[in-house]
Amino acid sequence: MIKDKYIKNISVPLLLYVSVICIFLLPACVKYNNVNLNSITVDEMKNEKSAAKIDPVRVRAAEIAASLDDRLLAAQVLICGIDGKGSLPPHMKTLLSEHPPGGVMMFKYNLDSENDAIRALISETESLITDESGLPPFIAVDHEGGTVNRFRRGVASLPAASSYWELFLAESEQQALLKITADSIKAGLEIKSLGFNMNFAPVAEYLNENNRDFLESRSYGPVQSFTAEAAAAFVRGMRHVDVLCVIKHFPGSAGNDPHYSLSTLNADKFELGRLVYPFAFLIDNGARAVMVAHTLVPAMDDKIASLSPVVMRNWLREELGFDGIIISDDFIMAAAAGNYSPEEAAVLSVAAGADMVLAWPSNLSRTHRSFVSALEDGRLPRERLLDAAQRVIYEKLKMGLINGEEN
Repeated sequence: MIKDKYIKNISVPLLLYVSVICIFLLPACVKYNNVNLNSITVDEMKNEKSAAKIDPVRVRAAEIAASLDDRLLAAQVLICGIDGKGSLPPHMKTLLSEHPPGGVMMFKYNLDSENDAIRALISETESLITDESGLPPFIAVDHEGGTVNRFRRGVASLPAASSYWELFLAESEQQALLKITADSIKAGLEIKSLGFNMNFAPVAEYLNENNRDFLESRSYGPVQSFTAEAAAAFVRGMRHVDVLCVIKHFPGSAGNDPHYSLSTLNADKFELGRLVYPFAFLIDNGARAVMVAHTLVPAMDDKIASLSPVVMRNWLREELGFDGIIISDDFIMAAAAGNYSPEEAAVLSVAAGADMVLAWPSNLSRTHRSFVSALEDGRLPRERLLDAAQRVIYEKLKMGLINGEEN
C-alpha cells in the first residue's frame, strides 16, 4: 500500500538544494507547441496564413528535407550501430560515407575504453557523417541505469529505476523525484561530455503482471502516477543538458522478452488506456521522442505496434497528440520476425508512421537500398518519408546540432 505523501522536517541546506534545483530546471519545463505537418508543403508553410500558425523552425526543417536527394533523404531516417572502438575500421568508414545515417547508436563493445578514446570515436563518426550529408547525426546510447549500462569505465553508473520507488516508500515522493532529477543531470553531463546527444531512456512502463518478468528493476514501480512523474523528472534532467530522451517502450511490454519471442499484450482498450498513462503524461509534458515496441496488441491491430498505422498514427499521433520522433525498436528481434526481412520491415514501419528505424552495420546497405527502392516504386510515399525526415531534422535544429543553430 502506498504511504501518504508527507514532508519531513527539512534542514536549511536541503531547502536551499531544492530551491536551486527547481530554479535550475524551470526553463526545461516549457512545452513545445503541437503542430501536425502531414501533407503540408514548403510553399504552403511560407504563405502568410500558414506562417502565422507554423513554427518557423519546422519551415526550415521542411526546406532542408526537400533539398535532400533520395540517397540522403532515405539515410536520414536510419539509426545505425557501428563497428569499432577508439576509431572506425575502414569498412565502417565506407559504409557511413555511402549511407550517412541520421543517427548512430553505440554499445558496450564500442565503449569499453577510456573516455578520450570514446570521444575520438564519436568525433570521427560525427565528422564523417556530417561531411558527407551536411547533417550531423544523433549519437545515441542506452543509459537507463541499473542493469542497462553500456559503459565499463569512466562514466558513473546510474541507480536502477526501481531504487527510486524504494526511496519513495522509505522517504517521500519528493525526495525520490529530487534524486532522479539530480542523478539525471549528472549522468547527462557525463555522456554529453563524451559526445552523446540522445539517450534511449527512460522506460515509461509501470510494473504490472504482464511485464514484471521482463522489465524487473528497469521500471519505476507499480504505480502509474509515480512512474509518470519519475520518468518526467529523468527526461527534464537530460533535456536541461541538451540530451534528447527516447521514452520506451510504447505501448508496453508483455511477459515475453521481445529479443527472443513474440510479445502479445492481451488487454482491452480500457486497460490499454491505463497502461499508456505514463506515456500520455510525458507527451503532455513535452517528450520529444518515443520508441515503439514490437508488441502485438490484438485489441488495436493484427500487426505488431512497430508496423501498425493504427498504433502509431491513430493512437500515438492523433489520440495522444504526439508530434515528435517515433523510433521503432530493432527489427532483428525475434518478436519482429514474420513474413518480412529486417530491411523490408524497416520500410513498412516508416510507411506506417515511424520516423526512424534501427539498423546494424551488417544490413545497413540493404536497409538503405530498400528505402531508396521503395521510394522509387511508390511503396513508400515521398510525402511520408519527407514528413519523417522533417521531424528528425526539426529536433536537430531545436537542439542546435545543425550549423550551430539553436532555437
